[in-house]
Amino acid sequence: SPSLSLSASILLPPPSQMAQPPTITQQSPKDYIIDPRENIVIHCEAKGKPHPSFSWTRNGTHFDIDQDPKATMRPRSGTLVVDISGEKAETYEGVYQCTARNKHGAAVSNNIVIRQSRSPLWSKERNEPIRVQEGEALVLHCRPPAGLPPPIIFWMDINFQRLPQSSRVFQALNGDLYFSNVLKEDSRNDYICYARFPHTQTIQQKQPITLLVLNLDAVNETVAALFNETDFFNGSVEERKPTFLIPSGSSSSKMVLRGQVLELECITEGLPTPEVSWSKLSGEFPDKRTSIVTFQKILRIVNVSDADAGEYRCTAHNRLASIHHTIRVTVKAAPYWITTPRNLVLAPREKGQLICRASGTPKPTINWAMNGIPIENSPEDSNRKVEGDTIIFEEVQTGSSAVYQCNASNEYGYLLSNAFVNVLSETPRVLTPANQVYQVIRNNHALLDCSSFGSPIPKITWFKDSQSSTLEGDPYMLHENGTLEIYVAQALNSGKYICVARNTLGIAENHVYLEVKEPTRILKQPKYKVAQRNMNVVFECKVKHDPTLIPIMIWLKDNGELPDDERFLVDSDSLTITDVTENDAGTYTCIMNTTLDHDSASAELTVVAPTPAVIYEQPDPPTDLELTDMKPRSVQLTWIPGDEHKSPIHKFVIQYTDSLHDHGHWHNLTHVPGSKTTAHLELSPYVHYSFRVLALNAVGLSDPSNPSHMYKTNPAAPDENPSGVKGFGTEHDNLMILWKPLSGLQANGPGLQYKVMWRQKDVDKNWTSVTVANVSKFMVSGTPTFTPYEVKVQAINNNGIGPDPAVVTGHSGEDFPVQAPNSVQVLVLNSTLAEVHWEPVPPKTVRGHLKGYKVFYWRERSLHKHNPHRVEQQFLSFSGNKSHGMLPGLQPYSLYLFNVRVYNGKGEGPASSNLQFETPEGVPGPPSFLRITNSNLNNLTLEWGPPNDRNGHLTGYILKYQQVNNSNELGPIEELALPANKTSVTLPNLKYSTRYKFYFNAKTGQGAGPVITEEAVTIMDEGKCESTLLKCSNVLFLPFGGWFIGLMCAIALLILVLLIICFIKRNKGGKYPVKEKEDAHTDPEFQPMKEDDCTFGEYSDTEDHKPLKGSRTPSNGTVHRDSSDESLVDYGGGDGQFNEDGSFIGQYSGKSSIRETAEAHSPVNTTTMNSFV
Repeated sequence: SPSLSLSASILLPPPSQMAQPPTITQQSPKDYIIDPRENIVIHCEAKGKPHPSFSWTRNGTHFDIDQDPKATMRPRSGTLVVDISGEKAETYEGVYQCTARNKHGAAVSNNIVIRQSRSPLWSKERNEPIRVQEGEALVLHCRPPAGLPPPIIFWMDINFQRLPQSSRVFQALNGDLYFSNVLKEDSRNDYICYARFPHTQTIQQKQPITLLVLNLDAVNETVAALFNETDFFNGSVEERKPTFLIPSGSSSSKMVLRGQVLELECITEGLPTPEVSWSKLSGEFPDKRTSIVTFQKILRIVNVSDADAGEYRCTAHNRLASIHHTIRVTVKAAPYWITTPRNLVLAPREKGQLICRASGTPKPTINWAMNGIPIENSPEDSNRKVEGDTIIFEEVQTGSSAVYQCNASNEYGYLLSNAFVNVLSETPRVLTPANQVYQVIRNNHALLDCSSFGSPIPKITWFKDSQSSTLEGDPYMLHENGTLEIYVAQALNSGKYICVARNTLGIAENHVYLEVKEPTRILKQPKYKVAQRNMNVVFECKVKHDPTLIPIMIWLKDNGELPDDERFLVDSDSLTITDVTENDAGTYTCIMNTTLDHDSASAELTVVAPTPAVIYEQPDPPTDLELTDMKPRSVQLTWIPGDEHKSPIHKFVIQYTDSLHDHGHWHNLTHVPGSKTTAHLELSPYVHYSFRVLALNAVGLSDPSNPSHMYKTNPAAPDENPSGVKGFGTEHDNLMILWKPLSGLQANGPGLQYKVMWRQKDVDKNWTSVTVANVSKFMVSGTPTFTPYEVKVQAINNNGIGPDPAVVTGHSGEDFPVQAPNSVQVLVLNSTLAEVHWEPVPPKTVRGHLKGYKVFYWRERSLHKHNPHRVEQQFLSFSGNKSHGMLPGLQPYSLYLFNVRVYNGKGEGPASSNLQFETPEGVPGPPSFLRITNSNLNNLTLEWGPPNDRNGHLTGYILKYQQVNNSNELGPIEELALPANKTSVTLPNLKYSTRYKFYFNAKTGQGAGPVITEEAVTIMDEGKCESTLLKCSNVLFLPFGGWFIGLMCAIALLILVLLIICFIKRNKGGKYPVKEKEDAHTDPEFQPMKEDDCTFGEYSDTEDHKPLKGSRTPSNGTVHRDSSDESLVDYGGGDGQFNEDGSFIGQYSGKSSIRETAEAHSPVNTTTMNSFV
């Protein structure tokens, strides 16, 4: 459209920190009737940046509020409050107008006419008795005093009982009481007219009227007494033809305004009482808007439209004659909007236009103003041109922001609208949250949001993953607000999407993610079951769903929960009912729900009594379907049943299909007992029906009958309104109204639309409404923040409107809280726990649904000089209106900072001032390391590092150690206390070739910390090899080059030669010292080399099972033996044998003999060999 090509800003309003001209957000109604007993409150609220100031005019001149001690304005508001106590309210009657102004422009309110409600007293009068002859017509006049607003009239007797009315006696629109003809029983002395003034809730009454009805005998006696005559009148009441009292004559005219109520009155007299009827000569009465009341005397049409103009005829007749009166109705219209001007946000040198189009009868006159001043009197601007209902801007300049007023008026009223032109230069901003994940079910449409703001208006483009081409065309559609729509989402559409907002000043982008999920489908539905009493029944329900969605299976019985009975067993894909009874009969439904979709299926269970072994079959389908008694909303269906096959028919199921909306799909309509062969069917409008019938017996359902002939129902106005109506805000200044649209069957006719109505609860009396297409939501902009609104949605189609809709209460959008919690305090409970207290903020400052409070806290630094500073901000949320909360898991001996914030559905409010607290000392963490160095024959050295988390001042270390023998039994524990400033210790007087286990931890004033362990073995002979570490030793890295393999094989060959020599010497009976060599047998770590793989014995495959350095001792405190801890007897492969001198044969393979032989014959340095061990 042309408006879009001129860069009219139709995107989101600028963020609140942007400069913005004023906008009126709330004002009192144009015609404001006040109660003289209460203060005058004239509302005027506006927003803008900076916040606007307010002023008022009264009767066209400035109203100086400072000079009037009775008048005040509310803070940061234009709402005017006048204290009229002790004053006459008439003093403040007049026409008021509010102006909201900041440096970017001025917005004005409507002209608000203030009038005092009035309920004047009835003028004193004396009513003479009214005498009237029986059968004559009569009017009892009320003539109430003129009030503001006009009073409500009703007639009662002296006992405050309403006088009975009928087609003969009735009240006219002006309040007079009409008698078409009087009867003798109409005589009474207490005809009283009452006037109720609704604004002041007062009731006033007219003096009672006495009515005397004279019959003809009494009249003759009176005349005879006066004139000495007899039988002046004959003895019967003469009948009369109908005569119009209101309106008079044969024709009249009536003017009514569009949208108001048309009331046509037709009052007649005659004897017998005439009957009145109405017709429209130029068409039909509008359905749903027409009513005929007051015993057919008044025709009422609400919400008048142009189509209601024309000629209406009132016909009155009794048995003597029939008369007519024609009323020509013309419809005029106060101005109503076609296009309201919309706010513009333009960049310098951009183009734009304001359009103000209104209609009415007669056609309204359009007048423009700028900042409240007629535009012809405003400063000239060469870049601005006014063309009737449009203002065109060419190359706007910085500083030309203003608020423009459009006034559309005719003789029946006016409309006033403000729209600003805001000239800004702003780089693009993407307002949609980053990295948002959208999940949709495959084959559904997906909407990816990209809300943006910028000036000039950013152009939105979309990209997917790493592709460089923009997303345009099928299957994508880019909406005007930047939203990317995928009509039918498929799995290949999953991925990362990049939204890019670009204008001449810059570029911004945002990433969102789309996940397309597989739909939930019931693959195997439960089937109809017929079970004998006391049998078991299984309903299966196998489901396929997306594996990333969490499914929840629910079973229902007759649309309610399953009975609380252990006979009902629910499995993952079935329902089992054991020992069924008659009460278990019904419809069972399985529902599979996920977070995105659901599927359901139902089956019926019929429980029958055990029967003899007779073969039963399902019945044959019914035949000869016939439609009779066809009416607009109902029809009679008859049929002939098929063969029952020895099982009586329980019921007939009637189904229908709608070839207009849902061709080919059959739906259950109703069912009747098996004894009936007819059914009265209630129908819906605007449906093309075809019917079929199925018979049900104990075996099952028959096949369907052949379809009936098609029956088409005519369209009608909707019978119901949308369900699920709710109102909520998506931004702080809007109200989103949602509803569930009617289905095609519920629409009752073509042209389905919705009339959306809303008003501010307890503030607005009148509803604001808009008619929208067949959609499911409508956005109301410019609402005050978090304000209750009443909303309702009414269905409309080409045939009329739906019933009066129900009213639902919702709230406009939330905004961030504006106040931080006060009186924030902290109580440190121990070294890892603190309790924070605060005073809850006032509810008005929350500006939304109170979600709770958040405590943000972080460790500023450790109180120990050796520990590094860390800043790791974290927070805890406390739901509801809490005033305190616990902070667990704190680091001991640290300085913490924290603050408290309230949060609502929109987000967090301002933070309280940062406070600090210190946690006391705690036990330290484990030492950073423990290793063994400088191992000698009977001593070794331990080195360690202080704990990474000291948690206070270290007071020292505790070292415990004990021996571990070859069978992994633990010896007594030795304990050694070490000062805090030491990082190593040498342990003397240890037993050589012995394994030791060490336990080491640090301590503070609060106690000892966790223990770390190490194990080590002292060497056998001093200076020949280094200690071998077990369990927690450093990891040993072995080179695997070719030279290494060759060296190891050479050593193995050398040892094999030595063993052969030893064996020869033994056979010769050689004697060797035994005692010294037996001592070496206690070293389990050094074993002879294996001859089959050229490797050292202790490096067998089982060595991989040894724990590395830093591993913990098993929880039971035992130390498991490794395979390398075998005894020499085990290694020898059998029982040990002794030589003649009693020495053990295995001794010749000990470490000592290997070392001595190597020194005598091998050129290999023993230290080199030991480096591989």
